[in-house]
Amino acid sequence: MATNSKAQSLPLKDRVAIVTGSSRGIGREIAIHLAQLGAKLVINYTSNSTQADLVAAEINSSASPDATPRAITVKADVSDPAQVKSLFDSAERAFGSPVHVLVNSAGVLDPKHPTIANTSLEEFDRIFSVNARGAFLCAKEAANRLKRGGGGRIILLSSSLVGALRPGFGAYTASKAAVETMVKILAKELKGTGITANCVAPGPIATEMFFDGKSEEMVRKVIEECPLSRLGETKDVAPVVGFLATDASEWINGQVVRVNGGYV
Repeated sequence: MATNSKAQSLPLKDRVAIVTGSSRGIGREIAIHLAQLGAKLVINYTSNSTQADLVAAEINSSASPDATPRAITVKADVSDPAQVKSLFDSAERAFGSPVHVLVNSAGVLDPKHPTIANTSLEEFDRIFSVNARGAFLCAKEAANRLKRGGGGRIILLSSSLVGALRPGFGAYTASKAAVETMVKILAKELKGTGITANCVAPGPIATEMFFDGKSEEMVRKVIEECPLSRLGETKDVAPVVGFLATDASEWINGQVVRVNGGYV
């Protein structure tokens, strides 16, 4: 009975999860939540090793001093196929197991929020390189390397802007629409593997990326449009991703879950 209780409280016990872009924001919260569910974590970052180390230290602080670390940090640019491969290689070496869960949370947004007419080609390419190409490369690697036979989970983060279609976010929204289309097709292509593929699409979440480039008036307007009269928090998103990472979510496949408090 005690064993069953423990399994229920740690549904990801000893499973290996990679969370890209997990040194801060939503990715950080997701990584910590998956660790609380028992997973071993790869904390991925692109530039800020200090923040990534802090996330790993927080997770490892709950392990006994003589135990193998339950979280490692790996620097990798998700838009580079060699670095994405290295990310999976590092996970397998560190934990001696295939990866069970991929959460692709890495993403960029133009803080100037330009119209499509005013979006530079360089900015368009940058956004698609990380958001669409990065999701493709991570999903491709995961489709070939995640554990077969059940428990394999691919979770890509999109955005509720795909439903809202707000002016000023054309390139960003288009890049996330590509991610949603990919995940629906991928779920069908993974037939027979036991791996599921889904998207989680947050609405306005109080993160550094959300606030960047927005005036107080813009933020206030967003809050007024939210039925719950507040911005979302990272802790509103992480449990949804956590559920999709567990066996309990097996019948959810090829779906986009909008986590936005009714904003869209």
